[in-house]
Amino acid sequence: MGRLAATGTWQNWARTASASPRRVLHPRDLGELVSGVRDGASEGLRVRPVGGGHSFTPVAVTDGVHIRLDALDAFERVAPQDHGTTHVTVGAGIRLGALNAGLAERGLAMRNLGDIDKQSVAGAISTGTHGTGARLGGLATQVVGARLVTADGAVLETSATQRPGLFELARLGMGSVGVLAAVTLEVVPAFRLEAREEPWPLEDVLAQLDGPDGLVDGNDHFEFYWFPHTRRALTKRNNRVPDDDVRPLHPVRGWVDDELLSNAVFALTNQVATAAPRATAALNGLAARALGSRRYTAPSAQVFVSRRRVRFREMEYAVPRDRLVEVLREIDAWIESTGEHVPFPVEVRFAAADDLWLSTAYRRETAYVAVHQYLRLPYARYFQAVERIAAQVGGRPHWGKMHWLEAERLEALYPRFADAQRVRADADPAGVFSNPYLDRLLGTARPPSVRAA
Repeated sequence: MGRLAATGTWQNWARTASASPRRVLHPRDLGELVSGVRDGASEGLRVRPVGGGHSFTPVAVTDGVHIRLDALDAFERVAPQDHGTTHVTVGAGIRLGALNAGLAERGLAMRNLGDIDKQSVAGAISTGTHGTGARLGGLATQVVGARLVTADGAVLETSATQRPGLFELARLGMGSVGVLAAVTLEVVPAFRLEAREEPWPLEDVLAQLDGPDGLVDGNDHFEFYWFPHTRRALTKRNNRVPDDDVRPLHPVRGWVDDELLSNAVFALTNQVATAAPRATAALNGLAARALGSRRYTAPSAQVFVSRRRVRFREMEYAVPRDRLVEVLREIDAWIESTGEHVPFPVEVRFAAADDLWLSTAYRRETAYVAVHQYLRLPYARYFQAVERIAAQVGGRPHWGKMHWLEAERLEALYPRFADAQRVRADADPAGVFSNPYLDRLLGTARPPSVRAA
């Protein structure tokens, strides 16, 4: 059995979810993981895996058994493929930062990433983590195989051709059908990106989003941050360049931008806005005007990943790409008409359509609108207003971020939702891997009958 930790109380990074499990396990290998799952299930306890704790939801909460996968972090297999990609099998507990470093050592890289590398690979794919790029999907689209431990302790290999239904929920299913032990990723040769960051007038950004040479389709990766109460946005365009194009960011400039301004000064700005809400608009205006342009090249992971030290709450909705501008205009109008104070920028990213059953980009080109609020500020009124606006265009909530939708509404948004429910019911009929939050999202699973201690 894996190392037992003092149970205590677990909290996620955003302090929006907590748990006091009966038992916490740290399996050191597959055998210990199997034993931990099987023993918990046989005792009638609910079992939930825990990664980096970067989901904003209670998805990992349990009063039964918490399984920490951190020790399952090895590179198991590296297999070059005929079409120029490589299949890499890694332990499901590996953090994205370690994954990126290990791939770089082997001359490889993920083709797309989000901007946080503290998550475990299991948690990132299971909740639908994505980056940005009109021709690219989220992290789960890069998964070609998954090793799953089920409630009876069976170890199953899944892929698009091997137990394909189970594979759908193994790679993007919030841990609803078992505990991931390992995943196989399709990765690409290492590449460099040119990062080009510039402040733009918001209206210019919105006017130039679309078209073959527009900001979205004309760049490999495009995103922007709009500062509420202003008409300014920070644009980020990241494009592949040759390996010999080496133009690093000066270390002092990097520290000033990424540590001083984006973290220390930004933290102070939010503290002032918390103490004096009426100053928010002026503070956002100052922040938007202080933004400078910069341009450099670096290995892809170094460009994708940002340092985030200011804690916040977040909700993100995936909306049809062709409805993005009207969604943003309605959010802007709501903020200004209600007097809501929002010191955090709104983040907008893009993704290609894909065919994963529970992907927020299922069969539609997607724009992601992420709204944030500082940890010490109220968020519910703002987030619920944005949720209502997104609902008007069929918005789908990010599985790892805050929202208020339940199974009945989600079923209408996902054409393969009933298939996901069926696979979940077949794989975990006793609800070993469930919790109240998952039951709210996917429908009630029959809970295990807890035996007397």
